[in-house]
Amino acid sequence: MAGRTSKPTVGALPDTTADSSLVPVALTWLAWSLFATSLAAFVARVRFGFAPEIPGVVAVDGLTVLMWVVVAFFGGIVHSYSRRYMAGSAHETRFFLAVFGFVTVVMTLVAADHIALFGALWLAMGLAMARLIGIVSGWEQAQAAATVARRYFLASSGLLGVALATLWWATGATTVSGIAAATDGLGGPVWLVAAVALVLAAMIQSALVPFHGWLLSSMTAPTPASALMHAGFVNAGGVLLLRFAPVVTVDGSLMLAIVAVGAASALLGKLLKSVRADVKSKLACSTVGQMGFMIMQAGLGFFGAAITHLVLHGFYKAYQFLSSGARVERTAPDKKAGRATGVSGAVDVAATLVTGLAGGAAFVLLTGKGTSADGGLLLALFVVFTTLHAARSAVRQTSLPATVRYGAIPLVFLPAIALYALVYNGISTLLTGLPVVTAPTELTALHVLVAVAFLAAYVAIEAGVHERSRRLYVALLNASQPSPDTLLTNAEEYDNGGAQ
Repeated sequence: MAGRTSKPTVGALPDTTADSSLVPVALTWLAWSLFATSLAAFVARVRFGFAPEIPGVVAVDGLTVLMWVVVAFFGGIVHSYSRRYMAGSAHETRFFLAVFGFVTVVMTLVAADHIALFGALWLAMGLAMARLIGIVSGWEQAQAAATVARRYFLASSGLLGVALATLWWATGATTVSGIAAATDGLGGPVWLVAAVALVLAAMIQSALVPFHGWLLSSMTAPTPASALMHAGFVNAGGVLLLRFAPVVTVDGSLMLAIVAVGAASALLGKLLKSVRADVKSKLACSTVGQMGFMIMQAGLGFFGAAITHLVLHGFYKAYQFLSSGARVERTAPDKKAGRATGVSGAVDVAATLVTGLAGGAAFVLLTGKGTSADGGLLLALFVVFTTLHAARSAVRQTSLPATVRYGAIPLVFLPAIALYALVYNGISTLLTGLPVVTAPTELTALHVLVAVAFLAAYVAIEAGVHERSRRLYVALLNASQPSPDTLLTNAEEYDNGGAQ
């Protein structure tokens, strides 16, 4: 158990240099070389306006260099971490080839301009991730999980194909940039087909409810692959919406629908997490909720904020997965554990409210969003909620007394939301030049209704109201279950599969 003894219980860690193939070594070196090159391209973009292109095929812009740095960094971390994690595995070389292939596909995707290339790379990205989920060839549950994921990814690619073909037919443009420049005449049924297909493709990729099944079934993937999946792969939905922002912002009704879909997923992700017992499934449900927040920001017209959220979530979730082993600990049930009630509960609510208001004021002051009666108000609200939730979760995992936590939460939350605001400002500046980065939506009665419903549901969840209904508990438990074919029935199945 962590922190209780220094005596080894499972033997020495494997030596990554003994009997190791040259492939993992070479690919790890190449992965970090990609990161160094991406960092150089990022600096060149910021300082000198670096923007190479092959007209009609690929084009490098601010989003490209940003995602290059983020994806290449995660790729380098996963390669280095896996040197020890996969040491001695019969699938080591195949795993490293799949990870490196996935990283290069994603880095090429964010630079692709031709719609045929973009669609092909989107498909390749999904197939590469399905390969990682089922990397253990002799493990039936892993193969079943890969099959489930592959079906979802093929559906996402099919929807994207429909959207791209429809947009090409409507605009005559064969590039993403060309479509973005020709959206003035879009509308009617043709636009609706393309826009809805784009949103559905993004929802599947980001595992939003009701398309979260593939993510919950993917726990058979090695933990480093899960880190790459949650830190990079699911975020592609936000990138897709930004690339085609001129298409989805044509009509305010669709944007409102995107906000509602994101809000539902954010709340359901939090609810599903509350009924899961294992660490990786909890993290998966958390990702469902966080991707909901990302989609909500895009629906409000703040695509730069959505990219900010996916970047910060990527770093946070990569750390959570790679350190998940340290969170597994045998603990005795604590009968004193429970939610604060009475005076203590009132103090908790008051402290949370004051902390949230202070954080919201800081975000508005640093970004200028939320000063007008538009989507910026809801953006500030949702950023406060997601950041405050993360801060409270981090503090709750500590052994601090309840009275000390009231002071610890602001100490974590206020710097975190200030960092969020500063990163948002920086990313928005970097994305300058893209067709649509910020397009605040006008607030309507429906926006207010969604916000009020979200706020009420969130407070009810925090208060534990949902725990009083057995029927709701059973419904959540069923909704959070992976595909039956991916479940293990005994430990020997894991041992036999992993040894192949």
